[in-house]
Amino acid sequence: MTVEAVLWDMDGTLLDSEKLWDVPLSEFVGKLGGTLSLETRQLLVGTSVPRTMAILFAEVGIDDPAEDEVQDGAAWIVRRTEEVFRAGLPWRPGAREALRAVRDSGVPMALVTSTERGLTEIALDTLGRDLFDVTVCGDEVDGLNKPLPEPYLKAARLLGVDPARCVAVEDSPTGVASAVAAGCTVLVVPCDVPVPGGERRVFRDSLVGVDLTTLAPLLGS
Repeated sequence: MTVEAVLWDMDGTLLDSEKLWDVPLSEFVGKLGGTLSLETRQLLVGTSVPRTMAILFAEVGIDDPAEDEVQDGAAWIVRRTEEVFRAGLPWRPGAREALRAVRDSGVPMALVTSTERGLTEIALDTLGRDLFDVTVCGDEVDGLNKPLPEPYLKAARLLGVDPARCVAVEDSPTGVASAVAAGCTVLVVPCDVPVPGGERRVFRDSLVGVDLTTLAPLLGS
């Protein structure tokens, strides 16, 4: 089966940016008077902004925060994350070369991320805008973010391809669930959180050596 497109997650997959998110998330919980636990931090990997804010407030015992508190908190985290991102974004092993190799094959590519557009634009300065035919961000899916299938379904619609003939590249349980629900086959390269086995997912330790000849056989696996 021919690969019609390759759909890439960003944080933890292409960029080792999940660790950078630790800074603003931990600082925000500290502002609320608490400490961000490792268990809670792992729950946040790949989640949407509303889900993230609910978890952060719950971490300090606030189960029903005022809407303005949530909005102000989210805005503070975005501003702080922008500062951290602008200081430098590290690549995941093999990611830069894998992106270029697949791009050079001529297969369409999309970036599909739960990160909002403003922060994604900063990351694209590192990734390279020319590598992606489309980008789908977390604030562009009408609230239907990962683990729901809409981010990957939207990317496929924009590219005019069948999700069942796409390979998604993901690192987190949330992202993998989204891609599988959309009908994609997933190359799973875990980063900070283990990903359970299941249908239409193939595991790899890193993106080192990945190109279209690596990805094409996955559709038949």
